[in-house]
Amino acid sequence: MSRPGVRRVAAWCPVSAGPVSAGPSGAWTVARVRAAEDVLLARVPAGILMRRAAFGLATRTATVLAERTGGVVGRHVALLVGAGNNGGDALWAGAFLRRRGAAVTAVLLSPDRTHPQGLAALRRAGGRIAEDVPDHAQVVLDGIVGLSGKGPLRPAAARLLEAIRAPIIAVDSPSGVDPDTGTADGPAVTATETVTFGARKPVHVLAPWRCGPVHLVDIGLFDQLGKPDLRVLTAAEIGALWPAPGPASDKYNQGVVGIAAGSADYPGAAVLCTGAAVLATSGMVRFAGTAADVVRARWPEVVATGSVADAGRVQSWAVGPGLGTGAAGRQVLAHVLAAGVPVVADADAITLLARQPELADCRDPGTPLVLTPHDREFERLTGKPPGADRVAATRDAASRFNAVVLLKGNTTIVAAPDGRVLANPARSSWPATAGSGDVLTGVIGALLAAGLDPATAAAAATHAQELAAALAAGHPPGAPAPSSAIEGALTSAIRALRAEAGR
Repeated sequence: MSRPGVRRVAAWCPVSAGPVSAGPSGAWTVARVRAAEDVLLARVPAGILMRRAAFGLATRTATVLAERTGGVVGRHVALLVGAGNNGGDALWAGAFLRRRGAAVTAVLLSPDRTHPQGLAALRRAGGRIAEDVPDHAQVVLDGIVGLSGKGPLRPAAARLLEAIRAPIIAVDSPSGVDPDTGTADGPAVTATETVTFGARKPVHVLAPWRCGPVHLVDIGLFDQLGKPDLRVLTAAEIGALWPAPGPASDKYNQGVVGIAAGSADYPGAAVLCTGAAVLATSGMVRFAGTAADVVRARWPEVVATGSVADAGRVQSWAVGPGLGTGAAGRQVLAHVLAAGVPVVADADAITLLARQPELADCRDPGTPLVLTPHDREFERLTGKPPGADRVAATRDAASRFNAVVLLKGNTTIVAAPDGRVLANPARSSWPATAGSGDVLTGVIGALLAAGLDPATAAAAATHAQELAAALAAGHPPGAPAPSSAIEGALTSAIRALRAEAGR
């Protein structure tokens, strides 16, 4: 039964819109998306792409209303409408929602530059214009700033935002957050979720906490986009490539990883790094260092010696956690780099390379190297912090050092010397704990020994470590999990990844 005063229109979808879907596992810069849109716009009638996008936005908004309030008819949606096409998307979505029976109020932040066709459509559908967001609004659409907008929200928009308590759905990208870098240098929207059009943008990968869950509306761009600027390996992809023994496998042909980590002062780093390598694959782990007795006591399956010169043959080295930055650490790093096998260098190894760049000459230029700095180590290594554009900074460092560079963060960036960039958006911040980097280094080393491409090994290890942290913390809201617990959850994480791949 219709409620009094609510306009009902049975047919409310005048255009064919693509589904809200997962889409390709990657992200494209604004310039790449705009170029693809230009190609498509030349082939379709004027306005059709906007209405496709807006219909997908309206569909998702209706779903949110139904999930939160039990229906759409008689519910109230508010639109924050800026200038240009982003505001137009919100206005057209509002028109579609009015036709579903929702009440819609639009706040025009730039009245003289409001999208005229979208505004006319909303008015025809019975939407209203107001100066403030109604207190009883149950969902708010953020159509303030589009992909071309830069900088923080203006004061008027920021004031409106402060008063909103309803869920906010960002239209394409949260306003005030740079869509290419995911950074905000002032007031910005933190959305409950985001509906984006055509392709994911870097912000959706680099600042997931700003975006919430991202729903992708297919408007027909996929064939025009080409390879993504950022790739995100899916759980199924990682599970499919994770090393597993076969009928002809033995401890040697699955990959032998050498661990050069820890010291008398930091034996825990040796234990964590070595244990992660043990749990990551079914091959063999050799340890070399002064913490050999401690490692052997915790991991009896490890072949442990006191010196890298006595370690025996390996297919990769993981070096650096707790190693020390004195003469002994320098000798270990020089030996490892000269061994002619893939190396992952972390922590003290990065500091040594930063202080003594000539150490890099020990390595044959063709030998794969993975560097895993956090922000301070990155600044040490390159002479400057990553800055706002973390992707560009990591890519530049990879080219400069002819190495895969893994820049740690809530979203980890992995850049290869050939220009490829992989990203891993975190599920949580639980890995931000002492020793988690040691665990990550051990997993990367094991995957390198098993023969994975270095960039892929780094990204896959990051995903597995982050999943293990989430499992160790438990179901939301979770509880702090130390690195030893994260390491202990690696087996469950790998099992879950392989299950995603049907293995």
